[in-house]
Amino acid sequence: MSSGLESLVRDDDRYQRAFQLFLQRSSEHRCMQDFIHTTLPDILASIGDGKPHLNVIGVGSGAGEIDLEMLSELHKKHPGVTVDNEVVEPSSQQLHNYKVLVSRKAADLNHIRFTWNKMTASGFEEHWKLNKMTKKADFIHMIQMLYYVKDPSATIQFFQNLLNINGKLLIILVSEKSGWGKLWRTYRNQLCNTEISQCVTTGDIKSLLESKSVSYQSYELPSQMDITECFSEGDEKGELLLDFLTEVLDFSKTASPELRAGVLELLRHPDCSAASDGRIIFNNNLGVIVLDQKPGDSADATEKLY
Repeated sequence: MSSGLESLVRDDDRYQRAFQLFLQRSSEHRCMQDFIHTTLPDILASIGDGKPHLNVIGVGSGAGEIDLEMLSELHKKHPGVTVDNEVVEPSSQQLHNYKVLVSRKAADLNHIRFTWNKMTASGFEEHWKLNKMTKKADFIHMIQMLYYVKDPSATIQFFQNLLNINGKLLIILVSEKSGWGKLWRTYRNQLCNTEISQCVTTGDIKSLLESKSVSYQSYELPSQMDITECFSEGDEKGELLLDFLTEVLDFSKTASPELRAGVLELLRHPDCSAASDGRIIFNNNLGVIVLDQKPGDSADATEKLY
């Protein structure tokens, strides 16, 4: 990241406000929900091999809304099965929100045992190895979190190695075809602080997997975000959205005039956004990648692929 620019994630309060506004202005959760209720059930159908108990790990689970929807679909596909759900989330506030949500829905979650891990993905990996854990998982999901690990390839490798036979690893990131992809390809050097976050899309992950001959399934999830206020200088919501889009704290105040003008011009460009009824609608498309552990695979064999 260029000199003088600070990552948005360093100010958790502003990040959370920007994130909540992003959710309000985008169809992100809705497109994920559509995928969860229409496509994910078939993906989950083959896990477990008829076992009475399933192990699930959610990495970067946030406040848990999406997690619980996936767990609901898992329960429909495997009724009568008990679930051990490991929640990995570094934010105290998000973890608290998840616990509150679980308490509200407790009557529907009697078959699930929750284990709360207030830690990052790398912290969880260290914890797992330090305690010489041997438990395997049937379903692992990593939704919108690979931006925040230093080595996405190593993180994928570690969690894929935790899969049981026929287990599934679900990854959701922004699509390489999205406005994010264009923004990051253009301003990677100026905006991306690789010590904190990676400007990584599903296209990057697919290229990585293909270079190692790792098979995967992929899906594209259409999504949009209204960013009209970003072009009204001084608009509070617009400034928050600009911070979220660039991942820079107080972007308008700290970026050079040239960088700010260039980013705003690109955000309006047809490669990133479309005009509709006087609004500027950003392409927020997501991509889904599904990896599995096939019979005959082993952790050692998987490790050699990365």
